[in-house]
Amino acid sequence: MVKFLVAIGALLTVAMIGGLSIGAYAWSLLQPVASTSQPTQTFVIPKGQATSIIARRLAEQGLIRQPLAFRVDLRRQQLEKKLQAGSFKISPSMSSAEIAQILSTGTNDIWVTILEGWRREEIGESLARYELTEFSLEEFLDLTASAEGTLYPDTYLVPRQVTAEGMYDILTTTFDQKVVKGFSEKIEASDRSFEDILVMASLIEREAREYNQMRAVSGILWNRIEDGMSLDVDATLQYVKGYNQAEQNWWSPPLAVDKKLNSPFNTYLNTGLPPRPIANPSQDAIRAALDPQLSNNYFYIHDRDGNMHYGANLAEHNRNVNRYLR
Repeated sequence: MVKFLVAIGALLTVAMIGGLSIGAYAWSLLQPVASTSQPTQTFVIPKGQATSIIARRLAEQGLIRQPLAFRVDLRRQQLEKKLQAGSFKISPSMSSAEIAQILSTGTNDIWVTILEGWRREEIGESLARYELTEFSLEEFLDLTASAEGTLYPDTYLVPRQVTAEGMYDILTTTFDQKVVKGFSEKIEASDRSFEDILVMASLIEREAREYNQMRAVSGILWNRIEDGMSLDVDATLQYVKGYNQAEQNWWSPPLAVDKKLNSPFNTYLNTGLPPRPIANPSQDAIRAALDPQLSNNYFYIHDRDGNMHYGANLAEHNRNVNRYLR
C-alpha cells in the first residue's frame, strides 16, 4: 500500500511539472493507446496473478498507457478484485475503462485440471463435470481407447466450446511437447524402449507419492524385471477391476482374491510389464522410470502413514510387513 501511494504521488508530480491539471493528466493516461481502430489481441490472465503484474503486462503489450493509472482506475471502479483468469480479446484502441470491464466480466475460456495418475475414464468424467458445452464423454472415451499414458496431466485453459476431439488433441499434443520432445535425449540414451518406460512410469505414478519414492520404486521394479520376477504391483489389480460402484472409486484397495484375476495386466500372474500404461503419469514418474535408484532391493511396502520401507529379500520384506502393517 505504501509503495502504491508513493507511486501515485510520483504521477501527480509529473502532472504538475508538465503544467497539466491532475484531472487532465489522469484522463490522458486512461485513453486508448491507438487513436484508430486496431485488431484485437489475445491476453491471458493465469490463475492467481497479481493486479500489478497484469497491469504491467498490459502496458508491455501496448494495450494500456500506464500500469499505475490503470490500477488506480480499477480501484475507482471497484474492479481490482474482480479481474478473472482466462483469455480475453483486447485492442489497443480500447480505453483502460473498457479493458477493465472486459477483464472483469467473464471469459469464454475455462481452466481445467487433469491430475497425475488418472486413467482416461477419470479424465473424461472430470471434463464432463466442467461447463464445456460441446464436450462428449462417450466420444472422448472412444478417441482415447488406445491413448492411455499419453494424456498429459496439467492445468489447461480451454474454450468452453471445446469438443472431445479438441480436448484429446490438447492433451496428446502437450504430451508430445513435454515428454516425447522434452525427454528425447534421455529416451534415446536409455537401453529400454519408450513404450516400456511409459508403462513403467504409469506403475510408478500409482505406487509412489514423491520423486525420491518414485526413483526407489523404479529401481525395485526394474530389478524384478531383470531377474524374471513378477512385479506384484497392486495398482495393476486396481486397473483390471475398474470402477468400484459401492465405493465410487476407480482405485479401490485390491483383495487377496484379486491376485487371481485373469488379465494380461495382472502383474501377480504375469511376469514383465503390462501391455500398456495403466494411468497417465507425471514428468516426475517418467523421469524416475528413466533414472531409477540403484539398489539391491526387490520389495517395498507403504506403512499406514504413507512412508515406504524397502527390503532386499523376502525375509526383510516380511519383517517390514510385521513391523509396519500388523
